[in-house]
Amino acid sequence: MMTIISLLLLTSLLPQLTFTAHVNVGIVNGREVKPHSRPFMVSLQKDCKHVCGGFLISDRFVMTAAHCRKKNEKLTAVVGAHDLEKINEGSIRIGVKSYHGHPDFNNNTFQNDIMLLRLEKEVEQNEKVMKISMPTQEGDIKPDSACSVAGWGRLSLNGKESKHLMEADVRIMNNTECKNKWKYMFSASKMMCVYGHGGSCKGDGGGPLVCGDTAVGITSFGDSKVCNRPDRPEVYIKISAYHEWICSIIANVK
Repeated sequence: MMTIISLLLLTSLLPQLTFTAHVNVGIVNGREVKPHSRPFMVSLQKDCKHVCGGFLISDRFVMTAAHCRKKNEKLTAVVGAHDLEKINEGSIRIGVKSYHGHPDFNNNTFQNDIMLLRLEKEVEQNEKVMKISMPTQEGDIKPDSACSVAGWGRLSLNGKESKHLMEADVRIMNNTECKNKWKYMFSASKMMCVYGHGGSCKGDGGGPLVCGDTAVGITSFGDSKVCNRPDRPEVYIKISAYHEWICSIIANVK
């Protein structure tokens, strides 16, 4: 009898415990953010459909993951959005003038999964649209530091993507532990992992990992079958490792 009850309880929990994750990794076990409380968030879209997250780092550049763009694909950046179905909430659609994926990006291993997008026009910053700061020097974030992730990705396994911006609290995982989980796929000098009750999933790729008021990572990849599971944590590109490259792109691209 106890076995049957246990199985019934497990079955009732499965919808909450089974998530999906993939390259281009929705927020699971998260909550809807206060509208426009993350004014740096960008929805990258193709044909008016959300494909990836991104974040504003200047009045002209958006940072995202290199895997978010297929070859010769044209993307549009939507800034100032919360509900992607509301076109009258003050969001603005801006075309991308040029794409600057890292020259050493590897689509198989996701090494150097970082890209900068130069927008066709400058963004006017206000309470709904504002850039976020980045690390000023290279270094690791201390393990167990409290951070957060956000996006418009899927909420559950094979579920629909959220039209409202969602967020989840996470903590930084020890590099050695993350290396043990991902083996050769993980580079401690250029990546980091997180853990927590909620996390990223399909549709959140390119979004920021935020600690305090600073974007420290870019949502990169996870397991193709699960999301936010301790033995297969989501992996983020460490922004501080690319400080010189980022500055050179911003300074030299006109």
